[in-house]
Amino acid sequence: MVELPSEPFSLPHGPAGPPPAPRLKLIVFDDDPTGSQTVHSAPLLLRWDASTLAAGLRHPSPLLFLLANTRALDPEAARRRVIEICQALVPALAEAREAGAIERWLVVSRGDSTLRGHFPLEVEVIEQELGPFEATFLAPAFLEGGRTTVGGVHRLEGVPVHQSPFARDSLFGYGTSDLAAWAQEKSGGRIGAAAVQHLALAELEPTVAAQGALRQRLEALAGNPLLVVDAELPAHLAAFGAVVRELVAGSQNPPRRFLFQSAASLLNGLVTLPPQPLDAQGLAALCRRGPEGGRRPGLVLVGSHVPLADAQLATLLAEPGCGGVEVPVARVHRVLEGPLPDTLLASLEQEWLERLRNLLAVGRTPVLYTSRGELLCRHAAERRALGQALAAAMARVAARLAPELGYLISKGGITSHTLLAEGLGLAWVELQGQLQPGLSLVLVPAAGSTGMAPARLQGIEALPLVTVPGNLGEADTLVRLWQRLESGA
Repeated sequence: MVELPSEPFSLPHGPAGPPPAPRLKLIVFDDDPTGSQTVHSAPLLLRWDASTLAAGLRHPSPLLFLLANTRALDPEAARRRVIEICQALVPALAEAREAGAIERWLVVSRGDSTLRGHFPLEVEVIEQELGPFEATFLAPAFLEGGRTTVGGVHRLEGVPVHQSPFARDSLFGYGTSDLAAWAQEKSGGRIGAAAVQHLALAELEPTVAAQGALRQRLEALAGNPLLVVDAELPAHLAAFGAVVRELVAGSQNPPRRFLFQSAASLLNGLVTLPPQPLDAQGLAALCRRGPEGGRRPGLVLVGSHVPLADAQLATLLAEPGCGGVEVPVARVHRVLEGPLPDTLLASLEQEWLERLRNLLAVGRTPVLYTSRGELLCRHAAERRALGQALAAAMARVAARLAPELGYLISKGGITSHTLLAEGLGLAWVELQGQLQPGLSLVLVPAAGSTGMAPARLQGIEALPLVTVPGNLGEADTLVRLWQRLESGA
């Protein structure tokens, strides 16, 4: 665990090289805890009180994630949360700059790479609270997961993303993969497709001529237009990020002020990170052991119900070393709608807990999962409330077991956030890195980490958790992850 530093951090530079650029902090509003799936060694904050924000801004990483969990909220609640975070950031940023911890900052609204989420609401609120900005860039490419943008059209493994199951999401569905038209659709026509600008692949080549032209184009932006950013290779986002950094944190005076709506891959273009300190074997070795040195058991949670999650769950449950405990969604819904919901739900949770303990007692890894399919609800508010209740119930059960565990795996963004924030009562976790591509391993902080509130739950220090996005991986992704953590290698 990296202790929070008492002195500001600056990136290394050679003695004969140019003077270092002003220190730049990339602040990521993350709509669930899976958006850090391409980076490492950064704090992920679950709260934004003054002391937690101050400590996060002092952390040596150039990245700071704020886990807003807005995708779990209705639009008005999401708006209020983003406003709350922005208003907490204003004095925190001023104090950090005065203390010399940072000099410049950028804000990214990190959203789902399959286009589900509160766009353009979140970037509009950030613009109102932290702006004005010269431009907003829309860059949903997640190259590690096969999501590319070419000619302004967003694709998943080469197929227009509106043809995927993700586009049929009951809360965030859409009907086009053309991002200019998508912006018009999601904004209710307030953003006209014809007004959306486009940065094509040819403009993002890593050549001197292309970089110079791109710099001139970005430098001339004003009035906060929306620009779609193509990306098919990491080099495209690296070239884009290099020009952005030059205009924001270089010698440009005054510096440009840009805002970003993106998936995770853009972060690697906007900041320069050293190699991940621990490889996959080193991360797997973080699993906790008992007093006698023996391996502690794990627990898997699966809340995501997209088809890919269904396939991964089925493959995992076919393993003899695993055993499933189903959370029956329809039954939970009936309990929530009926009399004495708290009492009856507590009884269900106790039943699930006992079944999980029985699996642990015979040496099998328990898998707590919601029944498959999406329950038909009367309206969006009911659907959100049910999803939050299910995630909270699973988090409470997992928290009862957490002090005994060596590791946790959580599949689904809302499931993961609820586990961290509500189940384990954490103010923050520290991202260690990627155990497999796109699968982040975070650690519960050690007690007394400088400036950060301790966990409310005792006995979980240094517990590793792997967050698995609902929309990522192959059918055997969960199995391979479980096998690696079980072997510790």
